Parts: sequence; structure tokens; C-alpha cells
Amino acid sequence: MAIDILIFEDNQNLRLSIETMLEWNADFNLLMAIPDANSLDEILQTHHADVILMDIDMPGLNGIEALKKIRHKNQDVHVIMLTVFEDENNIFDAICAGANGYLLKKNIDHVPAAIHDVMAGGAPMTSIIAKKVLSFVPKHEVNHKHAIELLTQRETQILEYVVKGFSYKMIAAELDISVETIRSHIKKIYKKLHVNSATEAIYKYNQG
Repeated sequence: MAIDILIFEDNQNLRLSIETMLEWNADFNLLMAIPDANSLDEILQTHHADVILMDIDMPGLNGIEALKKIRHKNQDVHVIMLTVFEDENNIFDAICAGANGYLLKKNIDHVPAAIHDVMAGGAPMTSIIAKKVLSFVPKHEVNHKHAIELLTQRETQILEYVVKGFSYKMIAAELDISVETIRSHIKKIYKKLHVNSATEAIYKYNQG
């Protein structure tokens, strides 16, 4: 079954390029490509996407605020930020808002693989972004060590694989257990860490 995609991107040329890329791939079903997120509520009511590609800098409602609105209503849809911003503040804000992945626009050729990755439980990120996520220094006086200590040995082991960028299938193969078992562990990890996405779990793990 094709993966249903929504695109929010104000750069027309880039938007058309991504549309063409996805429309020529039978794995994807492009529901809609929109230049802004100002009609987000209406769009989400009529189009039920599996994956949303979200720009950050858009007229009106920006991508971070749009992501927060999405997460308020839907914790399951996969949202990949697609942006020119590679500064820590935007990355941090996107992760805290519940982004499942973070790609730079200069790497749009990675979009199809990123969609498949996020659907398989991964957290797709441009390499330079992944490096910054893994080297984050806590900016707030918040101690997450207790939350990390709540994880079982197996959950910690799985989270370490997530930090390394492994997908659910890859982790299952490494540990010789089923993908569904991995999903069950991941749900427990998210609940214990009070997070909604793999990228946010990675951030808290590195703070712990």
C-alpha cells in the first residue's frame, strides 16, 4: 500500500521538485502540496497522511507551531522537518515539538529514503543534523537522569541502538527479536521518558 504524504513548503520550485520526485515513485501517494500551514486544521480533517514533510520558515503559521498543533491532535503521524535551518535552536525546538526527522533542503534527494526510514520506525536526519543532536549540551536546568534510570536493561539497550540511528527492523535483527517486540519496548521507553518521538528520546538520553 502506498504511503500517503502531505507537503507544506512555501518555495514553489522546491515544492514542485519534491512533488515530481514522489509522484514518479509508486511507493508514495501525494495527497496535497501546500505553500503554507495557515489552513492546517481543515487540511488535517480532510487528508489523513502517514507522513508530513514540513518546512519551518513559512508565511503565517511557521513549521514549528504547525507541528505543535499537529501533535496536539495526532501523536501517530510521522512529521519530517525539511528546512534550510541547521542551527541548534531550530533543531531543539523541532525535537521538543515532536518531529520524527530533520532534513536539510540541500539534501532533498534523501526524501524518499527518509520517508521509508520513518515509516520503519527510524529517525531520519541529515548527517550534520544527527551530529548536532548527539552532541547537544543541556540548555535548561532539568535533570533527566532519574527518567533514564527507570529504563530496564533491555530498554536501555534498544534506546542505545536508536541513538546510533538504527531502524526498528535493524534493532530487531541485532537482538534477534521481532519488530513488534521492539515497537512494544519503544512505546514503554517513550512513556517513561515522557516523549513523543525518537529524536526527542535521543535528546533526553544524551542529557541523562
